[in-house]
Amino acid sequence: MKLGLGLYKHMLTPENYQFARQCGVTHIIVHLADYFKKAPTLPGQSEEGWGSTDGDRSVWTRASLARLKADINDAGLELAGIENFDPAHWYDVLLGGPKRDEQLEYLKEIIRNMGAVGIPVMGYNFSIAGVAGWSDGPFARGGATSVGFIEADARSLDPLPNGTIWNMLYDPDAPEGTVPIIDHETLWANLKVFHDAILPVAEEAGVTMAAHPDDPPMPTIRGQARLVYQPRYYDKMFADNTSPANRAELCIGSVAEMSEGDIYESVEKWAKGNRIGYVHLRNVKGKVPNYHEVFIDEGDVDIPRILSILHANHFDGTIIPDHTPQLTCDAPWHAGMAYALGYMRAEFDRLQGKERP
Repeated sequence: MKLGLGLYKHMLTPENYQFARQCGVTHIIVHLADYFKKAPTLPGQSEEGWGSTDGDRSVWTRASLARLKADINDAGLELAGIENFDPAHWYDVLLGGPKRDEQLEYLKEIIRNMGAVGIPVMGYNFSIAGVAGWSDGPFARGGATSVGFIEADARSLDPLPNGTIWNMLYDPDAPEGTVPIIDHETLWANLKVFHDAILPVAEEAGVTMAAHPDDPPMPTIRGQARLVYQPRYYDKMFADNTSPANRAELCIGSVAEMSEGDIYESVEKWAKGNRIGYVHLRNVKGKVPNYHEVFIDEGDVDIPRILSILHANHFDGTIIPDHTPQLTCDAPWHAGMAYALGYMRAEFDRLQGKERP
């Protein structure tokens, strides 16, 4: 198992690479979509969108990916994967819209570029509404700020406006109105088209496609169907297409939040079947429809047991803390990550039988 850290596009800096090294990290997962560019409030919407995107293609070229990998290697780290396509590049793949074939060709180009420069994993979330409905609050130990999900808040969310996917605005000039409702059957059919097109290319390129479960794992959000909101839907995904490139971006927190299943049995099954691309590790208290994210050592999930299962099944991929509560200090994100990474590194050493002097 490899200790990793996820960095957003604006955080791909020498200072953050140095921080990662100082925490014992060896592998980096990067986000190349810019989630933090605020979108304007659209007609008929009660609040700002989650973000917007101009569909920047420059970061996805073979030359740009090679430079990124070289920068990370020069810092003494490995580039373990990329997380999430830019919504502007595949909205009609998700919706089954008129530009789907054109967008699939571009996604294939991205995968081939990744393979050519040696980036082994592409994480993605096959979701219309994406992450929505979270609330911030003093939910973690000592009143540390974290996120939670309260069903009543999520039910008050507006439908997605036209020109928006994954809560990000890709077309500010889209006509007024809302995105057509995609039901579960249609969403699975759209996934099949995506897998049939992309997985053979990924296999040839030596790239693993890793699907994130829904977060929050509700049957619908903003009226739109969700794909993997119970463990059995990961099983369906793997059974529907048995390609070795078809794996999970396994978010332990999201699976723990699901209302059905035993998380330890599920993780053992997926690890034993070699269906895990990489892992998001965090802890939570509660399940849908109401839960809070907390520190890695205080939630409902037995994190050492999860890591022991992965280790026993010879999982050799990257594990990152995807979210952490914010510590009360001048660098709340960095402090929260350092706390989680220190806990994880100690557990890795325990499993490997290492002793500290």
